[in-house]
Amino acid sequence: MGTKRKLEDNLNSELVDFITELADYEKNVNRMMHKYNAYRKAATSIAKVDHKITSIDDVKNLEGVGKKIAAKIEQYLSTGKIKKFLRPAHARKLVDNENIKSIDELRKHPKLEQLLNHQQQLGLKYLEEIEQKIPRDEMKQMEEVLLKEIKTIDDDLKAEIVGSYRRGCKSASSDIDILLTHPTWTSKNKRDTTPLLQKVVQSLTKSGFITDTMALGDNKFMFNRNMRKIAQEQGYTLNEYSLRKYGQTGVPGNPIPITCEEDIFDYLGMDYKEPKDRNE
Repeated sequence: MGTKRKLEDNLNSELVDFITELADYEKNVNRMMHKYNAYRKAATSIAKVDHKITSIDDVKNLEGVGKKIAAKIEQYLSTGKIKKFLRPAHARKLVDNENIKSIDELRKHPKLEQLLNHQQQLGLKYLEEIEQKIPRDEMKQMEEVLLKEIKTIDDDLKAEIVGSYRRGCKSASSDIDILLTHPTWTSKNKRDTTPLLQKVVQSLTKSGFITDTMALGDNKFMFNRNMRKIAQEQGYTLNEYSLRKYGQTGVPGNPIPITCEEDIFDYLGMDYKEPKDRNE
Protein backbone atom coordinates (compact mmCIF):
# COMPACT_ATOMS: atom_id res chain seq x y z
CA MET A 1 0.00 0.00 0.00
CA GLY A 2 1.39 3.41 -0.96
CA THR A 3 2.40 6.08 1.50
CA LYS A 4 -0.29 8.48 0.32
CA ARG A 5 -2.97 5.85 0.87
CA LYS A 6 -1.57 5.16 4.33
CA LEU A 7 -1.82 8.85 5.15
CA GLU A 8 -5.40 9.12 3.92
CA ASP A 9 -6.38 6.17 6.11
CA ASN A 10 -4.72 7.65 9.20
CA LEU A 11 -7.44 9.38 11.20
CA ASN A 12 -4.89 10.92 13.54
CA SER A 13 -2.48 12.50 11.06
CA GLU A 14 -2.92 15.98 12.55
CA LEU A 15 -2.07 14.71 16.03
CA VAL A 16 0.94 12.85 14.63
CA ASP A 17 2.08 16.09 12.98
CA PHE A 18 1.67 17.92 16.29
CA ILE A 19 3.81 15.42 18.19
CA THR A 20 6.39 15.42 15.38
CA GLU A 21 6.62 19.20 15.57
CA LEU A 22 7.33 18.99 19.30
CA ALA A 23 10.03 16.43 18.50
CA ASP A 24 11.57 18.77 15.92
CA TYR A 25 11.63 21.58 18.45
CA GLU A 26 13.48 19.47 21.01
CA LYS A 27 16.02 18.41 18.39
CA ASN A 28 16.55 21.67 16.48
CA VAL A 29 16.13 24.26 19.24
CA ASN A 30 16.81 22.61 22.60
CA ARG A 31 19.22 19.96 21.26
CA MET A 32 17.56 17.46 23.59
CA MET A 33 17.83 14.22 21.63
CA HIS A 34 16.31 12.08 24.38
CA LYS A 35 13.14 14.19 24.27
CA TYR A 36 13.20 14.11 20.47
CA ASN A 37 13.33 10.31 20.53
CA ALA A 38 10.54 10.17 23.12
CA TYR A 39 8.21 12.27 20.98
CA ARG A 40 9.07 10.25 17.87
CA LYS A 41 8.25 7.03 19.71
CA ALA A 42 4.91 8.48 20.83
CA ALA A 43 4.14 9.63 17.27
CA THR A 44 4.80 6.12 15.96
CA SER A 45 2.38 4.61 18.50
CA ILE A 46 -0.32 7.17 17.70
CA ALA A 47 0.04 6.56 13.97
CA LYS A 48 -0.82 2.90 14.53
CA VAL A 49 -4.15 3.62 16.26
CA ASP A 50 -6.98 2.52 13.96
CA HIS A 51 -9.65 4.88 15.31
CA LYS A 52 -9.97 8.62 15.81
CA ILE A 53 -8.31 9.75 19.04
CA THR A 54 -10.71 12.09 20.84
CA SER A 55 -9.70 11.94 24.50
CA ILE A 56 -6.76 11.30 26.76
CA ASP A 57 -8.16 7.84 27.52
CA ASP A 58 -7.36 6.83 23.93
CA VAL A 59 -3.61 7.39 24.38
CA LYS A 60 -2.79 6.86 28.06
CA ASN A 61 -1.90 3.19 27.54
CA LEU A 62 0.03 3.63 24.30
CA GLU A 63 3.71 2.74 24.22
CA GLY A 64 5.85 5.85 24.49
CA VAL A 65 3.08 8.11 25.79
CA GLY A 66 4.02 9.06 29.33
CA LYS A 67 2.38 11.57 31.65
CA LYS A 68 4.12 14.64 30.20
CA ILE A 69 3.39 13.80 26.58
CA ALA A 70 -0.15 12.76 27.50
CA ALA A 71 -0.70 16.16 29.13
CA LYS A 72 0.34 17.94 25.93
CA ILE A 73 -1.92 15.68 23.87
CA GLU A 74 -4.84 16.36 26.22
CA GLN A 75 -4.38 20.10 25.86
CA TYR A 76 -4.08 19.79 22.09
CA LEU A 77 -7.27 17.71 21.87
CA SER A 78 -9.22 20.25 23.91
CA THR A 79 -7.87 23.46 22.39
CA GLY A 80 -6.15 22.54 19.12
CA LYS A 81 -2.89 24.00 20.43
CA ILE A 82 -0.49 23.91 23.33
CA LYS A 83 -0.63 26.65 25.93
CA LYS A 84 1.16 29.43 24.10
CA PHE A 85 0.39 31.80 21.27
CA LEU A 86 3.85 31.57 19.65
CA ARG A 87 5.61 28.57 18.19
CA PRO A 88 8.83 27.69 20.04
CA ALA A 89 11.21 28.73 17.24
CA HIS A 90 9.56 32.14 16.94
CA ALA A 91 9.67 32.69 20.69
CA ARG A 92 13.38 31.83 20.67
CA LYS A 93 14.04 34.45 17.97
CA LEU A 94 12.30 37.12 20.05
CA VAL A 95 14.60 36.33 22.96
CA ASP A 96 17.82 36.06 20.93
CA ASN A 97 17.26 38.89 18.43
CA GLU A 98 15.13 41.39 20.36
CA ASN A 99 16.06 40.53 23.97
CA ILE A 100 12.36 40.18 24.80
CA LYS A 101 12.01 38.08 27.94
CA SER A 102 8.45 38.68 29.11
CA ILE A 103 4.93 39.19 27.81
CA ASP A 104 4.98 42.74 29.15
CA GLU A 105 8.19 43.54 27.26
CA LEU A 106 6.68 42.12 24.09
CA ARG A 107 3.52 44.20 24.45
CA LYS A 108 5.57 47.38 24.88
CA HIS A 109 8.03 46.67 22.05
CA PRO A 110 8.06 49.45 19.40
CA LYS A 111 8.30 46.92 16.54
CA LEU A 112 5.44 44.73 17.76
CA GLU A 113 3.54 44.83 14.46
CA GLN A 114 6.66 43.72 12.57
CA LEU A 115 7.51 40.96 15.04
CA LEU A 116 4.09 39.29 15.19
CA ASN A 117 1.60 38.39 12.49
CA HIS A 118 -2.10 39.18 12.76
CA GLN A 119 -3.07 36.01 14.62
CA GLN A 120 -0.17 36.31 17.03
CA GLN A 121 -1.06 39.92 17.82
CA LEU A 122 -4.58 38.80 18.68
CA GLY A 123 -3.16 35.97 20.78
CA LEU A 124 -1.11 38.51 22.70
CA LYS A 125 -4.05 40.90 23.02
CA TYR A 126 -6.35 38.26 24.50
CA LEU A 127 -3.74 36.00 26.12
CA GLU A 128 -5.21 36.13 29.63
CA GLU A 129 -8.77 35.65 28.34
CA ILE A 130 -7.74 32.71 26.12
CA GLU A 131 -6.25 30.89 29.10
CA GLN A 132 -9.53 31.12 31.02
CA LYS A 133 -12.39 28.64 30.72
CA ILE A 134 -15.86 29.71 29.56
CA PRO A 135 -18.62 28.84 32.09
CA ARG A 136 -21.56 26.90 30.67
CA ASP A 137 -24.01 29.60 31.82
CA GLU A 138 -22.06 32.16 29.81
CA MET A 139 -22.09 29.88 26.77
CA LYS A 140 -25.87 29.62 27.12
CA GLN A 141 -26.16 33.40 27.02
CA MET A 142 -23.95 33.53 23.93
CA GLU A 143 -26.10 30.90 22.26
CA GLU A 144 -29.23 33.01 22.76
CA VAL A 145 -27.58 36.12 21.33
CA LEU A 146 -26.13 34.16 18.42
CA LEU A 147 -29.39 32.49 17.39
CA LYS A 148 -31.26 35.78 17.57
CA GLU A 149 -28.70 37.52 15.37
CA ILE A 150 -28.53 34.65 12.86
CA LYS A 151 -32.26 34.95 12.17
CA THR A 152 -31.74 38.52 10.92
CA ILE A 153 -29.26 37.38 8.26
CA ASP A 154 -31.10 34.61 6.44
CA ASP A 155 -34.27 32.70 7.36
CA ASP A 156 -32.74 29.43 6.13
CA LEU A 157 -29.48 29.85 8.01
CA LYS A 158 -29.18 27.58 11.05
CA ALA A 159 -26.62 27.80 13.86
CA GLU A 160 -25.86 25.49 16.75
CA ILE A 161 -23.17 25.42 19.41
CA VAL A 162 -21.60 21.97 19.26
CA GLY A 163 -18.60 20.30 20.89
CA SER A 164 -18.57 19.81 24.66
CA TYR A 165 -21.52 22.20 25.10
CA ARG A 166 -23.79 20.09 22.89
CA ARG A 167 -22.64 16.93 24.68
CA GLY A 168 -24.00 18.43 27.90
CA CYS A 169 -20.68 19.02 29.62
CA LYS A 170 -21.46 20.74 32.92
CA SER A 171 -17.99 22.18 33.44
CA ALA A 172 -16.45 25.16 31.66
CA SER A 173 -15.04 24.89 28.12
CA SER A 174 -11.88 26.20 26.49
CA ASP A 175 -13.68 27.57 23.45
CA ILE A 176 -16.99 27.61 21.59
CA ASP A 177 -17.56 25.65 18.38
CA ILE A 178 -20.42 26.94 16.23
CA LEU A 179 -21.86 24.88 13.37
CA LEU A 180 -23.52 26.85 10.56
CA THR A 181 -25.73 25.15 7.97
CA HIS A 182 -27.72 26.40 4.99
CA PRO A 183 -29.71 24.35 2.45
CA THR A 184 -27.95 25.95 -0.53
CA TRP A 185 -24.45 25.72 0.92
CA THR A 186 -23.81 22.10 0.06
CA SER A 187 -20.64 21.95 -2.03
CA LYS A 188 -17.12 23.34 -1.96
CA ASN A 189 -17.78 25.33 -5.13
CA LYS A 190 -20.83 26.92 -3.51
CA ARG A 191 -18.86 27.73 -0.37
CA ASP A 192 -16.10 29.33 -2.43
CA THR A 193 -18.48 31.56 -4.38
CA THR A 194 -21.03 32.48 -1.70
CA PRO A 195 -20.10 35.20 0.82
CA LEU A 196 -22.38 33.66 3.45
CA LEU A 197 -19.70 33.29 6.11
CA GLN A 198 -18.57 36.86 5.49
CA LYS A 199 -22.15 38.06 6.01
CA VAL A 200 -22.40 36.17 9.29
CA VAL A 201 -19.11 37.58 10.58
CA GLN A 202 -19.99 41.12 9.47
CA SER A 203 -23.37 40.93 11.20
CA LEU A 204 -21.95 39.50 14.44
CA THR A 205 -19.17 42.09 14.41
CA LYS A 206 -21.64 44.93 13.93
CA SER A 207 -23.70 43.67 16.87
CA GLY A 208 -20.60 43.44 19.06
CA PHE A 209 -20.68 39.64 19.38
CA ILE A 210 -17.37 39.37 17.49
CA THR A 211 -14.59 41.80 18.41
CA ASP A 212 -11.72 40.51 16.22
CA THR A 213 -11.33 38.06 13.34
CA MET A 214 -8.30 35.81 13.02
CA ALA A 215 -9.13 34.39 9.59
CA LEU A 216 -12.08 34.50 7.23
CA GLY A 217 -12.18 32.18 4.26
CA ASP A 218 -9.47 32.26 1.58
CA ASN A 219 -7.80 35.48 2.63
CA LYS A 220 -4.29 36.59 3.51
CA PHE A 221 -4.18 34.49 6.69
CA MET A 222 -4.85 31.23 4.89
CA PHE A 223 -1.77 30.85 2.65
CA ASN A 224 0.32 28.79 5.09
CA ARG A 225 -2.64 26.60 6.02
CA ASN A 226 -3.44 25.90 2.37
CA MET A 227 0.19 25.11 1.58
CA ARG A 228 0.38 22.65 4.47
CA LYS A 229 -2.82 21.02 3.26
CA ILE A 230 -1.35 20.59 -0.23
CA ALA A 231 1.74 19.05 1.33
CA GLN A 232 -0.36 16.59 3.33
CA GLU A 233 -2.37 15.60 0.24
CA GLN A 234 0.92 14.69 -1.46
CA GLY A 235 2.17 12.62 1.45
CA TYR A 236 4.30 15.26 3.16
CA THR A 237 4.13 17.14 6.42
CA LEU A 238 5.25 20.77 6.39
CA ASN A 239 5.95 22.96 9.40
CA GLU A 240 8.28 25.81 10.34
CA TYR A 241 11.17 23.40 10.86
CA SER A 242 11.11 21.06 7.89
CA LEU A 243 9.41 19.29 4.99
CA ARG A 244 9.16 15.55 5.57
CA LYS A 245 7.78 12.61 3.63
CA TYR A 246 5.43 10.28 5.49
CA GLY A 247 6.82 6.78 5.90
CA GLN A 248 4.98 3.48 5.58
CA THR A 249 4.07 3.61 9.28
CA GLY A 250 2.44 7.02 8.89
CA VAL A 251 5.22 8.81 10.79
CA PRO A 252 7.22 11.54 9.00
CA GLY A 253 10.76 10.57 7.99
CA ASN A 254 13.92 12.64 8.05
CA PRO A 255 13.82 16.28 6.89
CA ILE A 256 14.20 16.77 3.14
CA PRO A 257 17.24 18.94 2.30
CA ILE A 258 15.99 22.49 1.67
CA THR A 259 18.27 25.37 0.68
CA CYS A 260 15.67 28.05 -0.05
CA GLU A 261 11.91 28.70 -0.15
CA GLU A 262 11.76 27.85 -3.85
CA ASP A 263 12.76 24.26 -3.03
CA ILE A 264 9.60 23.75 -0.97
CA PHE A 265 7.37 25.02 -3.79
CA ASP A 266 9.20 22.73 -6.24
CA TYR A 267 8.73 19.64 -4.07
CA LEU A 268 5.00 20.36 -3.85
CA GLY A 269 4.64 21.15 -7.56
CA MET A 270 3.55 24.72 -6.85
CA ASP A 271 4.46 27.92 -8.66
CA TYR A 272 6.68 30.08 -6.49
CA LYS A 273 5.04 33.11 -4.92
CA GLU A 274 6.92 36.09 -3.57
CA PRO A 275 6.10 36.93 0.07
CA LYS A 276 4.19 40.03 -1.06
CA ASP A 277 1.93 37.80 -3.19
CA ARG A 278 0.94 35.50 -0.34
CA ASN A 279 -1.79 37.75 1.00
CA GLU A 280 -4.54 36.53 -1.32
